[in-house]
Amino acid sequence: MVYIFAVNRPLYPVKPLQCQRYSLLVGRLGTGGELVLVGYLWTSASDVQSQYEEQYQALLDAGVTADHIYQDNCLRREERPQLEQCLAILKPGDMLLVCHLERLADSRTHLIETLRSLQQRNIQFKVLSGKGSDLAPDLDLGIIITVIEAITEMEGEIGRQASVVGVEAARARGQAFGPKRKMTADTLRQAIDLIQNSDMNFGDIAKQFGFTRAGLYNYVNGDGSPKPSGRKLLEEESSSESDDSVDEGSSSSTNL
Repeated sequence: MVYIFAVNRPLYPVKPLQCQRYSLLVGRLGTGGELVLVGYLWTSASDVQSQYEEQYQALLDAGVTADHIYQDNCLRREERPQLEQCLAILKPGDMLLVCHLERLADSRTHLIETLRSLQQRNIQFKVLSGKGSDLAPDLDLGIIITVIEAITEMEGEIGRQASVVGVEAARARGQAFGPKRKMTADTLRQAIDLIQNSDMNFGDIAKQFGFTRAGLYNYVNGDGSPKPSGRKLLEEESSSESDDSVDEGSSSSTNL
């Protein structure tokens, strides 16, 4: 839907009920190669009207004409049909202006992709307020993109290193990682024997068999006596061995 306005104040729904698109008149005033300013603003369905008016007026004050302002008003940040139209109409030498950097992109990846596209097309970019406003419009976007990518890579590496340190510290405390180890009757008997007949503490015994203290406690008490789940495991193995013996005896009788 396209709205063409005769005044510098576009219509705005007080209570937007769903994701709506507001497209201002598409046109290019710039001829002869002069700088064309194009503005973009994004508001969510939960934003109050004053947040919209603040962005819109800031773009007008920066020299953007009403027919060069594009607005997305959507509940979901990734739905930006007017941003796509805005980027499509930009020509080399034009300047894209936004009030706040977070209004341009829904993620760091999206921001990098958008800035890289502007750089490749020789389009200038300016943020009117917030931290991004410290960036001079003539600053090479390639430098900005490189810095953002470097920070992203650094944060990722710091996160991976912190994860490795955390895992090692948890393993030192006896916490097991990887696929959950299955308790067997043979392992349980060995653990019971160590608990009852060695000086090893319960945590070290659990660690030796690849279990946490809590995991071993599920099957055996601190004094080495099996818990109901442990007794069931031992009884099931005993029953299985008895069935195997019966099968072997039947087979021998048949052969005779």
